[in-house]
Amino acid sequence: MQVWSDYLNVHLHPKSIYVIRQYMHDGECGCLEAFGQGESLLRDPGCIEELEDRLHFYVEECDYLQGFQVLCDLHNGFSGVGAKVTELLYDEYSGKGILTWGLTPVMSNMGGSQKNFYRLMNTALGIVHLSSHSSLFCPLSLSGSLGIKPQPPVKFPYINYDASLNYHSSAILAAVLDTLTAPYRLCSSQGSMMHLAETLNFSGRKVVAAWASVPFPALHGYSLPDTLCAYQQDMPWKLLSSCREQKVSCCFAQSVVLRGICKESHIGSCPEKQATSPLHACESTEQILQHYLHTLFAGAFSTSHVLEQPCNTLPPYPQFFSPLLTRQGFLLDKPPSYSSAAVESIPVLAALQSSPVLHTLLYSLYKDLQKLNTRRWPSFFSAGVEQDDFQEALQELRTLSQCYEMGSEADESEDEADAD
Repeated sequence: MQVWSDYLNVHLHPKSIYVIRQYMHDGECGCLEAFGQGESLLRDPGCIEELEDRLHFYVEECDYLQGFQVLCDLHNGFSGVGAKVTELLYDEYSGKGILTWGLTPVMSNMGGSQKNFYRLMNTALGIVHLSSHSSLFCPLSLSGSLGIKPQPPVKFPYINYDASLNYHSSAILAAVLDTLTAPYRLCSSQGSMMHLAETLNFSGRKVVAAWASVPFPALHGYSLPDTLCAYQQDMPWKLLSSCREQKVSCCFAQSVVLRGICKESHIGSCPEKQATSPLHACESTEQILQHYLHTLFAGAFSTSHVLEQPCNTLPPYPQFFSPLLTRQGFLLDKPPSYSSAAVESIPVLAALQSSPVLHTLLYSLYKDLQKLNTRRWPSFFSAGVEQDDFQEALQELRTLSQCYEMGSEADESEDEADAD
């Protein structure tokens, strides 16, 4: 098995596929490797007509069109394809939500190779263009960094995955994506895609960071308040937006989803704690999570959702879980003496945050690209991106990063701008 479709258990409608025949999927040459190449594809009238035909086919089938969810690679030429697609959606369906996910694989150290510099430039152009035409844009990856220097991939305490296998990394990201989008996908949900975007994207902050706990460390036989009381200082989640800064003490706004926790789990297993812990005094799982978020992120606008349905991990989902997990994904105090059964489902905690951590992510990428002599890579610009347009995009990236500054950072940024 080599690609995602090898694991596909459903048949795709012919109208849901458009094959780009001008480029190879993989290999050393003939690949879609530059932002300008991707943009050029969507300037071809024949390609636009094919894409619009497929788009209109599905739009006409909708009883209630909330908007569009776009997933595209950031590191290669598909960032250019995604930029033109979101521009098309933005122009044709104004008022509809466009939630875009920029995906990046875990990268090894590629030194000063052309591929590495292409990756940086594609990523920067992708973030700027995708965020400008989307209601909300989220970089999503298990990679530790988007910059020149690679960082170790994200580690989860109860998953033993191989970061070099797309089969493993995509399974984790799929569980996170399925959880994050639940607030507007489920029939029981009252909010829409646009409502989610509007709660997070105020003050020009159209880029959000993803956090997740896969699985959420709920102890077998313990209540939700018991579990959260063990994490009074930090949320038990990991940053999945390719940033070196892993700790966050504040945010501007967030949407948090906890799934796989039954409604009865608000009842504490330790009666003596109920008198001392405010979490144990809450009457529902929704109240518990909301109280916990308001305590940990005082002053932030927080929306929360609690779903009983867990994340399904039956085949073809990889079995890379710790032996400490039960079949339902809850934690045991110690590994069982017998061979543990396959994990069939897991609880997941995930969040989209408008957070100062994005200043670190965006500004670090800007600084890395500022150091480059982009004229050394004429082949990148011969694909369709002008040098002046690239420099303009860099300044837009810097401006975007400034939307996430706190007080002291903003002062430093103004001093640096004066120096420039």
